[in-house]
Amino acid sequence: MRAVVQRVTRAEVRVDDRITGKIGQGLLVLVGVGVADDSGDARWTAEKVANLRIFIDDAGLMNRSVLDVGGAVLLVSQFTLHGDARKGRRPSFITAAKEPLASDLYEETGRELEKLGLEVAYGEFGADMQVELINDGPVTILLDSDRTF
Repeated sequence: MRAVVQRVTRAEVRVDDRITGKIGQGLLVLVGVGVADDSGDARWTAEKVANLRIFIDDAGLMNRSVLDVGGAVLLVSQFTLHGDARKGRRPSFITAAKEPLASDLYEETGRELEKLGLEVAYGEFGADMQVELINDGPVTILLDSDRTF
């Protein structure tokens, strides 16, 4: 499972003219599920996101997690995180999971974040979404449950 984690002051996702998810301070997390991913990857991703110390403490250091600051998470599915553009000009998405695995693990990641005590807002799986955010810092962290980076 791959994730792009962005520290935000606010973020929202829209489908057509409808807001499907919206948060204030917290993390926008774009999640891509791979064909080899399972529940362990969803748990690992949720645990890592919830406990990443990327919020500023009183000394000006990144020592607080989204849990510590009382922030929320906006979770958005994004299969293109598994795009492989090493060859040619058109990315290959053969390592991106399809339904129902992809939606099941995306939703499981959200449930795991909620179990950890976080408020979670969601995009709409499989929809054409518009994501608006104010990246705070900017701080952007890449995660991969296979630990390839």
